[in-house]
Amino acid sequence: MSGSDAAPLSGKLVVALEQAVAAPFCSSRLADAGARVIKIERKGAGDFARGYDRAANGESAYFTWLNRGKESVALDIKDAEDREILLRMLQNADVFIQNLLPGALKKLELDSATLRQKFPRLVTCDITGYGEDGPMRNAKAYDLLVQCESGLASVTGTPDAPGRVGVSVCDIATGMTAHAGICEALVGRDRTGEGSGVSVAMFDVMADWMAVPLLFHDYANQPTPRTGLGHSVICPYGAFRCQGGDLVVISVQNSREWERFCTQILGNPALASDPRFHDNSARIQHRSELESLIKTVFGTHERAGLLQLLDSAGIASAAVNDVGSLSDHPQLDRSTIGTPSGPVSVAMPPIRRNGSEPALGPSPGFDADGAALRAEFGSHS
Repeated sequence: MSGSDAAPLSGKLVVALEQAVAAPFCSSRLADAGARVIKIERKGAGDFARGYDRAANGESAYFTWLNRGKESVALDIKDAEDREILLRMLQNADVFIQNLLPGALKKLELDSATLRQKFPRLVTCDITGYGEDGPMRNAKAYDLLVQCESGLASVTGTPDAPGRVGVSVCDIATGMTAHAGICEALVGRDRTGEGSGVSVAMFDVMADWMAVPLLFHDYANQPTPRTGLGHSVICPYGAFRCQGGDLVVISVQNSREWERFCTQILGNPALASDPRFHDNSARIQHRSELESLIKTVFGTHERAGLLQLLDSAGIASAAVNDVGSLSDHPQLDRSTIGTPSGPVSVAMPPIRRNGSEPALGPSPGFDADGAALRAEFGSHS
C-alpha cells in the first residue's frame, strides 16, 4: 500500500509478477517506502508461499512478512484478456519485477527487453537463480541449494559438518540487492528520462558475499574453516560458556582492547605482552591455549554479571539468545500488519526516516484487489 505523499517512493507504481521470497522481499521494501505495489498471482493457485505454513494467526509467516502493503490480483498471463490487463498496468508502471524461470516470459512478449521497448521509461528487474546464461541457467535455485552451490554451507556450521544459515539468507540478500538496483535505476531514469534493466542472480549475490573466503582460497591457498560460533581469522572472537551453561560471545579487535581484556577480565596483565598472545596472528597460532584460559575465567561468572563486566571494560560482547529472547528483547521495536485472519506483530522495518515509524499496509488475501484492479486497468477503463 502506498504511503503518504512524503514517502520517498510515493507516486511510483510497481508491478510484481512474483512468488516465494527474493522478489517479494524486494517489492515489500519498495512498498515500505511508499510505492504502490501490485502483486500478480497465478490464477487458481496464488503465490505458493501462502502455503508454506500457518504460523501467523493461521496465515503463512513468510507470506505475511513479505507481502505487506501490496495489492493482490490473480491473472493468467497466457490468457489474452488478462495479459492485456497486465500490459495496461505496465503502461502506467515505473517498475516491473519478475522472478520466473529464465525465458518464461519471452514467448509471451513480456520479457524485460521487449517491455522496455514498448514502455521506454519502465525499470525492469529480473531475479533468477543462476542468471540468464551459463550451464546452470535453468537449474532450480531454492535458498538451501544456493547456500550449498555457492560454498556458503562449507564455511557455515561446526568443524564436524557444514550447516545451513538458519534463515533464507540467499533469498533475502538477493531481494536486498534487487531493491538497491531498482532504486539506482530510478535515480538514473531521473537523469536520462529512460528506464533500464536490472538483473540479479542469487548465485551471483552469494558469490559476492563469499568474497573473503574466495580471496583466501585464490591468493593464499588457504581454506576457511568452519568454526561454529567462532571466527576463523580473529582471536578471541567467539562463544564461551559461563557458570550455569549460558553462552557469551566476545570480540577483541585491537591491541588496546586486548590489553583491557587481559587486565580487567582475565586478571592477568602479563598476558597482553606474552609472545604467544601479543598480536592477533600469535593468538590465532595459540588459539587453543588462549581459549582454555578464557573458558576457565568465564566459567566462574554468571552471564548477566559477566556481560556487565565486559561492558565496563569496553569489550564487545553479546548474549547467545534464542528466538524467545528476541521476542522479549528490550531493543526490539515492533510494527503491526493486518492480515485476513487478524493483526500480526512483526519487527519494525530497519530503515527509519526522520525518526518516524513506517506505516505498514496489510498483507492481502488472494486476489483481494482483483475486482478493483480489473476495473481500473480493464479494457473499459
